[in-house]
Amino acid sequence: MKNLVILGAGTSGTMMANHLVHKLPKENWNISIIDQYRTHYYQPGFLFLPFDIYKPSQVKKKGEKFIPKGVRYIQKRIERIVPETNQVLLEDETEVVYDILIIATGTKIAPEEIEGMKGPEWYQSIFDFYTFEGALALRDKLRDWEGGKLVVHITEMPIKCPVAPLEFAFLADSYFKHKGMRDKVEITYVTPLGGAFTKPKATEALHYLLEEKNIKEVTDFNIERVDYESKRIIDYADVEVPYDLLVTVPTNMGDSLIERSGLGDDLNFVPTHKATLQTKQHENIFAIGDATNLPASKAGSVAHFEAEILTENILRYIKGEPLKEEFDGHANCFIETGNGKALLIDFNYTHEPVEGTFPLPGIGPLKLLKESRANHMGKMAFRWIYWNMLIKGIHIPFVSATMSEKGKNFEKVKEVSS
Repeated sequence: MKNLVILGAGTSGTMMANHLVHKLPKENWNISIIDQYRTHYYQPGFLFLPFDIYKPSQVKKKGEKFIPKGVRYIQKRIERIVPETNQVLLEDETEVVYDILIIATGTKIAPEEIEGMKGPEWYQSIFDFYTFEGALALRDKLRDWEGGKLVVHITEMPIKCPVAPLEFAFLADSYFKHKGMRDKVEITYVTPLGGAFTKPKATEALHYLLEEKNIKEVTDFNIERVDYESKRIIDYADVEVPYDLLVTVPTNMGDSLIERSGLGDDLNFVPTHKATLQTKQHENIFAIGDATNLPASKAGSVAHFEAEILTENILRYIKGEPLKEEFDGHANCFIETGNGKALLIDFNYTHEPVEGTFPLPGIGPLKLLKESRANHMGKMAFRWIYWNMLIKGIHIPFVSATMSEKGKNFEKVKEVSS
């Protein structure tokens, strides 16, 4: 028997387990998935917890529920990967041997990387919303906060869901309006980028919304430290931004397991071929989702598209066939803009987000790069799609892993799900 081992039972790892259990012959292959955590979180829902839009119970479930029958689920901490002997070492010194390894260990926030960020004011006047604990602590803070200078800040790129900090700023504007205290809150959006987003076309649309909502913007801000005593963030050029409440997106880093195994870059992301998802150092190790160093968004939709292509490449690798270089960085993201509306953007490595309709060109029903109530409903419906389709590896109709340009729309290349 041969062994395929998946590291991480988050979005990417769970999807791959569900895809591969139906593809690999049971008489020849054992599939194992390893993760120390018992809870599976719907991470896009963390954005809504601080504003009491979602309840905690709506964004977490037992991870075991989504691991398919026929897959061995090992709930232990992973100590190290030893590619020279094709082994994974666990916390209790257990050795798990693999013929094929899939790294799906995700990314985590590292507030300790910035001086003063994770100090005595952490979860007092300084918060994240990229963790379940941080989002809940921020919810409790916002319920009683009387106003002042709210700073929404990004430490550095890459981060999970690059639009989430903008969404937070937009939702905060809407939240305080509904509480009748928007005039008591000054919102400032601080980013290391030269604009609101990584893509120029989207930046144009998003900058307009920032102006419309009276949200100040500070760009090219590369933070050096947080002065929590005087409540200021300070960059390397000595530019200072004062705050009363700092909502920050700390440095995002790959799992420390990757560093211990000597398989990552400076941020512990795994160097990965951007079109095949095979790692660059070892041909029998593949990586997916937030764990990779790909120049694609770290988002659930990207992991979904990657999973379809990686599944095929795993099968081709087993057969000794050339891998398909088909992943094009395809991503689509709903961007909450507050007041029950949202934008939708669709792009890849080379194509900018453009106006048009999604998922069917000329038909829709959703509009690209335009605010609408329908887009907001699509965003809210995604939670059901996530729990019931996406992580179960069920093909989502009309939404393909690849895309091609046709006129001003991105026409989806519909793949037949085998």
